Amino acid sequence: MKNNVKTIITVLFLAAAVSLPAQEEKKDALKLYRQGNFEESVNICLEELDNYDDSQLIPRMDSYTVLGWGLIRLGRYDDALKYGEEALGWSRYDVRIIENLGEAHYYLGNHEKGLSYFQQYVSLNPTGDRIGQVYYYMGETYIRLGMYNHADIALSTALYHVPSAARWWSRLGYAREGAENLDTAEEAYNRALVLSPSLQEAKKGLERISESR
Repeated sequence: MKNNVKTIITVLFLAAAVSLPAQEEKKDALKLYRQGNFEESVNICLEELDNYDDSQLIPRMDSYTVLGWGLIRLGRYDDALKYGEEALGWSRYDVRIIENLGEAHYYLGNHEKGLSYFQQYVSLNPTGDRIGQVYYYMGETYIRLGMYNHADIALSTALYHVPSAARWWSRLGYAREGAENLDTAEEAYNRALVLSPSLQEAKKGLERISESR
């Protein structure tokens, strides 16, 4: 009798489990971004932003952040600016959004605006996760503006935070070359080649320095 009761209970439990509707797993925008699925990550972030209420500030800003990353990787810089500026209306000093806006302006060639946002990031978050990248973008912007000594300072700071970035050493060499500091430019190019022996731009930089002497 006991065995029959146990059998009936087991059957009923299994039937109930089968009858429950399968819950679709919530898609994770950040996970999709990290997997390189930028388009779907962006779409999920936009859906999330449509569904938040005014009290959900933290998840809202997380969605704005990942949205900005995805849009930048897709080359949709104007959209990144649009949503980044919208995000600052919710949280004026979110450094993730500030960095996204600086990066979007950088890729659009808006040098002064990009520098303004990067400087804000540095001021608000001097030890942040993106601090090396931010100084690198600042250095590249100063190179574009022909401000080679400023570029030297920015790129040197970037490399203080990320000393293993071979191409950054090469760009530092280029900045120093532009400022006619050939000895220190040569040092930077050589550091780049220690890290990446096949880096052509560093090799060409050393060739230019050799020819100019």
